[in-house]
Amino acid sequence: MKNICYILIAACMFLGCEDTKTSTPTLDASQKNETPKATQKAEKKEEKKKEKHEVITNKNVLDYMIAYGEKNKEQKVRIVTDFGNIDIKLYNETPYHRANFIMLAKRNYFQGTQFHRVVKDFIIQGGNSDGWSVAKKRERIGKYLLPPDTKKGFKHDRGVISMPSGDIDRAYKYASPYEFFIVQKKGGTHHLNKEYTAFGKVIAGMDVVDKIANQETDKGEWPKKEIMIRRVEVLD
Repeated sequence: MKNICYILIAACMFLGCEDTKTSTPTLDASQKNETPKATQKAEKKEEKKKEKHEVITNKNVLDYMIAYGEKNKEQKVRIVTDFGNIDIKLYNETPYHRANFIMLAKRNYFQGTQFHRVVKDFIIQGGNSDGWSVAKKRERIGKYLLPPDTKKGFKHDRGVISMPSGDIDRAYKYASPYEFFIVQKKGGTHHLNKEYTAFGKVIAGMDVVDKIANQETDKGEWPKKEIMIRRVEVLD
């Protein structure tokens, strides 16, 4: 009988040791990578801190756009909408407006904005929204106005992209640098030539401009159906 007890005790001790071994927790693949992921997150936070942008004001806008334009020389952009894409080539001859548009595109400002004003056989206007998120984006980028650049000889032909910023002695013509309009009218809108700054032209997607221009609007020229700008891509 004693021998049987010794055997049972020995067996229990053996099994207990085996249980201890098999129950030892092991790191799975996700746990093994936990430290590197934490490091990556920390690095990303540091990168975001470095990416903090200077707030643009009327006092620093010219210096800011000159410096930005020298570092970011792209001219071609693509406006992505639910109706299709609109490709635009920006003029180097209007440096402030080119730099401004590239900057806004790279900072994803246009994502979630709309073509908020549509006038058939005239223009479609974009870059605004009635959402708080867009207002917050503007607050982060800054409150500023661009000086007019209307004397470079560019006309408001069909397909031209322009910004409502007029001559210095007509301050009321200054408008938000976050907005723009594209001329849809056949033959152009040449009465705007000395009033607003033309800073680029559509090189592909005028059929999309026409589709947007044909959308039904309310009395305030706001489209009854939202015409969202999904994003603006910088091409080259």
